[in-house]
Amino acid sequence: MANQNRNQNKNPNSNGNTTPHEEDFNLTETRPSLGGGRISGNDRFGTAFDLVEQMNYLYVRVLKAKELPGSPDPFVEIKLGGFKAATRNFEKTSVPEWNQVFSVLKDRIQAPVIEISVKDKAKSGNNGLIGMIVVDAIDVPRRVPPDSPLAPEWYRLENVKGERVAGELMFAVWMGTQADEAFSEAWHLDATSVNGDGVASIRSKVYLSPRLWYLRVNVIEAQELQLGDKNRQQPEILVRATLGNMILRTKISQSKNVNPLWNEDLMFTVAEPFEEQLRMDFKPPISRWYNLQKHTVSENGQRNVSGLNSRVHLRISLDGGYHVLDELTHYSSDLRATARQLWKPSIGVLELGILNAQNLTAMKTKDGRGFTDAYCVAKYGQKWIRTRTILSSFDPKWNEQYTWEVFDPCTVITIGVFDNCQLQGGKGAGKDSRIGKVRIRLSTLETNRVYTHLYPLIVLSPSGVKKMGEIQLAVRFSCASLLNMLTMYCQPLLPNIHYLHPLSCHQIEILRHQATQIVSTRLSRAEPPLRKEVVEYMLDVGSNMWSVRRSKANHYRIARIMSVVVKLIKWFDQICTWNNPLITVLVHVLFLAFVCFPWMLLSTVFLYLFLIGTWNYRLRPRHPPHMDVRLSQADTAQNDELDEEFDTFPTSQKQIDVVKMRYDRLRAIGSRVQTVLGDLATQGERFYNLLTWRDPRATALFLIFCLIASVVLYITPPNVVVIVMGFYAMRHPRFRDRLPSPPMNFLRRLPAKTDSLL
Repeated sequence: MANQNRNQNKNPNSNGNTTPHEEDFNLTETRPSLGGGRISGNDRFGTAFDLVEQMNYLYVRVLKAKELPGSPDPFVEIKLGGFKAATRNFEKTSVPEWNQVFSVLKDRIQAPVIEISVKDKAKSGNNGLIGMIVVDAIDVPRRVPPDSPLAPEWYRLENVKGERVAGELMFAVWMGTQADEAFSEAWHLDATSVNGDGVASIRSKVYLSPRLWYLRVNVIEAQELQLGDKNRQQPEILVRATLGNMILRTKISQSKNVNPLWNEDLMFTVAEPFEEQLRMDFKPPISRWYNLQKHTVSENGQRNVSGLNSRVHLRISLDGGYHVLDELTHYSSDLRATARQLWKPSIGVLELGILNAQNLTAMKTKDGRGFTDAYCVAKYGQKWIRTRTILSSFDPKWNEQYTWEVFDPCTVITIGVFDNCQLQGGKGAGKDSRIGKVRIRLSTLETNRVYTHLYPLIVLSPSGVKKMGEIQLAVRFSCASLLNMLTMYCQPLLPNIHYLHPLSCHQIEILRHQATQIVSTRLSRAEPPLRKEVVEYMLDVGSNMWSVRRSKANHYRIARIMSVVVKLIKWFDQICTWNNPLITVLVHVLFLAFVCFPWMLLSTVFLYLFLIGTWNYRLRPRHPPHMDVRLSQADTAQNDELDEEFDTFPTSQKQIDVVKMRYDRLRAIGSRVQTVLGDLATQGERFYNLLTWRDPRATALFLIFCLIASVVLYITPPNVVVIVMGFYAMRHPRFRDRLPSPPMNFLRRLPAKTDSLL
């Protein structure tokens, strides 16, 4: 990697006065050698691995053996200098088949020959050697995909003196790169110290999260309930629904009798398969009456089920028209409905090259020495990827490239770095430690441009904010049709049913929690498992909880937006006090002109906005947004504030029950206030970003609109404009659409500083 030409990207909030402490958290542009050669911001490569640095590997594929003497327990041992690895062994056979691949990085080869030995596990020492083959590492042929795999050959076995012995071994040896299809299944010789269940956890894998649906249970009413306490005049009756470990309850019925009414929805998040119950239209499903049963347990422990004359009226449906909120809305990576029938064609491709990390912090210690076994996880849409684990390195090099289909540009890809704590296997292994993560919003990227940057890995803990290292990424967002992507900006952000049948904030929080639990449980059962703590960190679980630090951050975001209004008021005050007579006279002339020619007012405003946006083009952001510790108020947070932020919910630090209840209630209310403040700040930042070219396509569309509006309003009489606006605002409800308007859809798709919040 070539990092000599790094260009520091100054913190936009630092006003040019950046301290050395703040410099550590800055984004750094790099110029690595990608795809086998140097790459610039707009270069393109035709190879499949053009966003990573080429790494050369020596591969050895051991297939099978034949005609081995006797009935041994054969296995093959590969030895290359100080590296040694072995295949699995078979019992009592002379024709074993292994079909295993071994690899080692070319730069780590320190021996001129490769020793491939066939041994008998039932014997020890030199007596266990059946035969061996020595291959010169210098004369190994090179294979470049898409060439076909190298054909294995039969080799006769020899003893340590080079004499021919009974038996033959089929294997192939070649030099390739990480683009080789054998790379994913290869056992790396420098990772042979890992044993047990940890073996599977060091390889790269691709995961697919389950498709999630909303299960809606509409509890309507019940009839002829049999109460346990028959003397009770006003019973308080509710319905409890259980699905797995999820329990929901209705409110207490206002009908204080044995025929209660509710008409309340209980919604669950469930995973496939539920295809036979799919409801594609928005018509209410048919309701049914269900007879109630009473479950009792006898003295001997036997369960008894008896029927009752009572029944309950329910309407149950499984809906795939919603987008299941399995992550925070601000950082969503997939805005499509669950049902595939509602999906639209993809608009482009996202390519991510995970190159390397630098200066990672030691996460574990052994024999007084600190070390880190780092791996990366990236999530976009349903597809999760996990790189291989690089053992005992503070500067790991992965150089792995992955691709995703893109259906909406206003989405976010999240990349996290973790320390693998499962390599020794067993139940005593701890949780994988978080090193940091990066979020990249696709709409902030120029199409077909390769972005190569070092992103700081920042972690916030009760002791404060800390930089854990840096990760180097290469990102490219390509679109097949610019017109198709631009039309997305005027379409609703979420599927239509979110606006036709909106969910309450309380329902959204419950469903999001359920979805997170389902995804983390499913991925933790994969092999190798993507652990629960990793999934929750990637999905920002708990980030909406009350925090003084986040509230301060949102307060300053709002203050920054409102400062524009304050500046306008101060500017008008200076006009009124004649601080600058020339400017004041000019304003008087403009004011007189607008009074005499009012039809020019709106035209001039749009023209002025167009000129400002055009002027700001040269100041447009050149780099993606990144974690900003100053914006997040992480560098100034007090210890007591961080202690409150990392406290569990409910709190574990208060002993008095009353104080605990009040404290938890305050935090619950505070989290909602914090969310409202964040939403207000987000809307203001979206208006501000109309002219900043943060999203170049959105700014271009807005400027084109301003130019057209300026011309149209200039040639159109003002009374016509007022009449059209008035009649449109007072139009009949039958001409109104319940879906959001195109301007509102456009505004919701604009980026904000939420991507830079910790």
